[in-house]
Order: sequence, then C-alpha cells, then structure tokens
Amino acid sequence: MATAEIAVALPSLVLITAIALWGVRAASVQLACTDAARSGARAAARGESLTAVRELVERGVPKEATVQVHRDEATVRVDVSVPVAPVAAIGLPAFVVHANAAAEAEPGVPHTTP
Repeated sequence: MATAEIAVALPSLVLITAIALWGVRAASVQLACTDAARSGARAAARGESLTAVRELVERGVPKEATVQVHRDEATVRVDVSVPVAPVAAIGLPAFVVHANAAAEAEPGVPHTTP
C-alpha cells in the first residue's frame, strides 16, 4: 500500500521540484540582468562608447540576452531581456525576464547617437 502511495506522489514531487528550480533560475537571471543593466547605465553616463557599454552588459548576462542601449542629451537607458526556459520535461513555455536601468549623463559628456 505504501508503494502505491509513493508511486502516485513521486511524479508530483518531481514536478514541484522542477518548477521550484525554474523559479530560482528565473530569479537568478533577473538579478544578473538588473546588475548588468545598472553597470551599463553607469558606464554610459560616464561617457563610455555605446559599443563598450553593450559589451560590458553582455558579459554579465546569459548568451541569449537581448541588450539595447539608448542615449539622449540628458539620460542613458539600458534594457535587457532574456528568455528563461523551464526544464524540458515539464513542458511549460519559456517566459522572458526584463531588466532596465537609467542614469543621468554626467556633465560635460558629449551626446552621441547609437
């Protein structure tokens, strides 16, 4: 009788564990993207080139991330998006984690177009 109960409960426990691990991975990716976006915004506000800023951000995020850097006269904004796929066995669709950061440009930093 205990074997039948374990046989019924085990797949549910595996599914719950897989979803929990997916959530932890999504939270970890969110933190990494937020940190990278903040670092990129600070670097761009100091006057770094947009190419250097993009490379800085891409070093701190997963390879499948999309990085966008926007600069105008007064502000700099860095947007990062990353799809987080679940474990293949649970069959749920991936969702996209977004992070963005903005900073005011330092005085005397020239405005350059992306």
